[in-house]
Amino acid sequence: MLKRLKQVNIGLLVGLVILLSISLLGLFAPWIAPHDPLAVNLAARLQSPSWTYPFGTDHLGRCILSRIIYGIRISATSALIIMFFTMLISVPIALLTGYVRGRSDNFMMRIIDSTLAIPDIVLTIAIVGLLGPGLVNMIFAIVVVRWASYVRFIRSLVIKISQEDYIFSARMAGNSHFRILKRYILPQIAMPILVFSALDLGKIVLNIASLSFLGLGSQPPTPEWGAMLNDATDYFQISPYVMFFPGLAIVLFVLSCQLVSERLGKHDITFSKEV
Repeated sequence: MLKRLKQVNIGLLVGLVILLSISLLGLFAPWIAPHDPLAVNLAARLQSPSWTYPFGTDHLGRCILSRIIYGIRISATSALIIMFFTMLISVPIALLTGYVRGRSDNFMMRIIDSTLAIPDIVLTIAIVGLLGPGLVNMIFAIVVVRWASYVRFIRSLVIKISQEDYIFSARMAGNSHFRILKRYILPQIAMPILVFSALDLGKIVLNIASLSFLGLGSQPPTPEWGAMLNDATDYFQISPYVMFFPGLAIVLFVLSCQLVSERLGKHDITFSKEV
């Protein structure tokens, strides 16, 4: 058991170190980035990696490393905003529908089933297409699409916990519904929600990059990973590093989120068995 827990903690530590490193790079981007991410220098276009430009330059002579570092701010901040509003909408709805049940629960589940019947990326593209391309519209579209999966997941947790004997005892003791939700149910679902959110954070960043790659998210010249991949498509054969490094940044972020989610899930299971 101790060996398994040690492996879980090591994996969790690796994922957290990667995420923390990426976050610090984005936070201190003005002091870490070697060049202005928007500065155009046609005399230095499509240069190979060097001491001056560690990741090389793009077709406009802009420093790829600087644009990747500043791109952390766009991708990570947008993902956290999406996560915040998604949780703000889904948690209260899931708590109420999963605890109260009845007609309101059936009605909400019909809405959720209808939303989840359409692939996420297709529905997101449709909404952004109606509203117009842009970072704000993209964030709104992703929130509209992703809240349903959160409600379904959290609702299933609430229903399961609501059927436990200690919840029935709390009701018989005269506790209000609000107190039961706050004191007995919320603490029990906090860790599963954290695991689910950690995994979904990587998916959200991937969605942001995908939409920006299609021209529906961040618009030029904003440094964003997906938009950088879009700019690099015409130059990939002659300068593969123009696409390689932004893609590597996306892969590292998504894999670290998945690693943290997986290890948190195993840690939660191990802790539950020990208890």
